[in-house]
Amino acid sequence: MNILKMNDSLCPTDTESDRRLACVITFGCQMNEYDSHRVMRLLAGLGFSTTQDINRADLIFINTCSIREKAVQKLYSFLGRLRPLKASRPDLMIVVGGCVAQQEGKRMVRRSPIVDVVMGTHGINRLPDLIRDAWADDRPLVYTEFDYDLRRPETDNEPAPLTTFLTVMQGCDNFCSYCVVPYVRGREISRPPEDIVAEAESLVARGAREITLLGQNVNSYGRGLDQPVSFASLVARVANIDGLWRLRFTTSHPKDLSDDLMRAIADVGPLCEHVHLPIQSGSDRILTAMRRGYTRDDYLARVNRLREICPDIALTTDIIVGFPGESNEDFRATMDLVHQVRFDGMFSFMYSDRPQTKASRMKGKIDETVKSDRLLELQNTQKEITIACNQKLVGRSMEILVEGRSVRYPEQLTGRTRSNKILNFKGPDHLIGRLAEPVVTDAWANSLRGRLPE
Repeated sequence: MNILKMNDSLCPTDTESDRRLACVITFGCQMNEYDSHRVMRLLAGLGFSTTQDINRADLIFINTCSIREKAVQKLYSFLGRLRPLKASRPDLMIVVGGCVAQQEGKRMVRRSPIVDVVMGTHGINRLPDLIRDAWADDRPLVYTEFDYDLRRPETDNEPAPLTTFLTVMQGCDNFCSYCVVPYVRGREISRPPEDIVAEAESLVARGAREITLLGQNVNSYGRGLDQPVSFASLVARVANIDGLWRLRFTTSHPKDLSDDLMRAIADVGPLCEHVHLPIQSGSDRILTAMRRGYTRDDYLARVNRLREICPDIALTTDIIVGFPGESNEDFRATMDLVHQVRFDGMFSFMYSDRPQTKASRMKGKIDETVKSDRLLELQNTQKEITIACNQKLVGRSMEILVEGRSVRYPEQLTGRTRSNKILNFKGPDHLIGRLAEPVVTDAWANSLRGRLPE
């Protein structure tokens, strides 16, 4: 949680102690985290500074995700907890941005009258004007237009995080039958490569050593640009920045995973050996109903090709259980694929209806108890596979970027391997922010433990 202090460039005050405070809270994915940093940079340009006391805030900005139904419930629950604060301080401004804001629009103001500004996924660059207008007019404002303005705030001189995100594109053109992203993020549009490289150079100059390139489907980056650019060529340009040690990307769509990108993983030095490749289901019948655009065999062929080109590749995935019409045979096909591929890790979910999607109107909805049982079986199986994959690393030296002290084990340093596995080990503070190569001594489902060589 971040608190931002507003100075008199936006809201005039009489004394330093009267300056207004603002808080930015992020729910959701890496894209939301990146957008929250954009919000903070915009506000910083208007004179905002940070603190950490939400109870003193005069403005609360909540950045939201709507990919799952629980995320929407979480937002409204949080807004409910803010009602007493708003009642005690009527001048408190509450701004909701992101995917839920885009999805709900005016409904959010009706459902939660304490909200002053509803700002959709394309409204970030308009945030200062929306805040000014809401404060001046004393009425709720709703902005959910798709204006595809990909400008970024002017580069600041603040230190960048050691590991950070960089969005390369917005929106999605796939329209999978269960997914709300095209409706809340809009159609695909790619940022010009020179803008991406310039932002990456700025991040590295300010201290970033690992960058993750973000997009709903990074594999399709470059379509629609005046001069089409492949994602593989963009990766090569960013990886060539002096001082960048590591480069990652997410998320990949299997149907667009090119041989050029696979070869880049093996050949481009900073590019890490990890691919998140959502399969969603192991059943061709369900994949067709999901409108995924590939078959089970197509997916397995890409996995085999990845492992042929880069034998040390770590693969993670997404799977949805209980999609409308999913039979026990369909679920068993998913389980069979999980055993066959042996993913390093997985994000798994029970299907839930999302507004506007085709799947929400499908018949054959699966009983909640059945979905829960299937999810538990899937997660237990994946946990066993993950432990087995991690235990194969015991005795190996693994390069990690040391991020700091472990929250759970303060006596240990922590970082991630190139294959995106958490590794904790005892070591001196001067290693923070540097690369180290501990030897793995123990392995569990969620992390590794290691020791430095003598």
